[in-house]
Amino acid sequence: MTSDDLEKLYDTRFSEKERVRKDRVWKVLCESYFQQFVKEDGAVLDVACGLGEFVRHIRAARRVAVDINPAVARELPPDVEFICASAESIPSIADRSIDVCFASNFFEHLPSKAAMDGVLQEARRMLRPGGRFVCMQPNIRYAGGRYWDFYDHVLPLSHKSAAEGFAKNGYIIERLIPRFVPFTTKSAFPQNPALVRAYLWLPFLWRIFGGQFVLVARRD
Repeated sequence: MTSDDLEKLYDTRFSEKERVRKDRVWKVLCESYFQQFVKEDGAVLDVACGLGEFVRHIRAARRVAVDINPAVARELPPDVEFICASAESIPSIADRSIDVCFASNFFEHLPSKAAMDGVLQEARRMLRPGGRFVCMQPNIRYAGGRYWDFYDHVLPLSHKSAAEGFAKNGYIIERLIPRFVPFTTKSAFPQNPALVRAYLWLPFLWRIFGGQFVLVARRD
């Protein structure tokens, strides 16, 4: 999809009220879960950052966001470096200069496994030795037919196939959680920040309601 197509699609998919609610959920996800993988004195790269919910709320000395949609820039705080580029080629970021790459709900939009390989290889180039790629993705194994309810979903991935893809591209899998948060923020699941925080503290609920997986992979 072109950047114009993406902007039109997301304007259609999320109302302003939904965007605000989604941002509140991401604030809790970053503070109560994903921050553990990001050192505050390090450099983090949000790959295909979308509306910037992750990079806006994560704490790091250097925060970089990449997306093919130039309109994303207006969603980001001024101290976030924005690069308008494909995730398969980000030459403006130096080799071994990033501590953590992060991607959420991105790989399912790619046209092929070859494209995903390209993204993972480019991330590996930018990551420092021992750096991590953290991703959260819809899990086709648990989402079932709902996986295809979104117009831009193309690449089917389960937690196991994604882990194989990362391993194929030279990563060491450190953590793989098959079920984490619900499949979509459009679900009826409570999204009050206090309830989201409580959900994160009760992993047995993940196995009931989770429709997305979390994968943490380390660059050797």
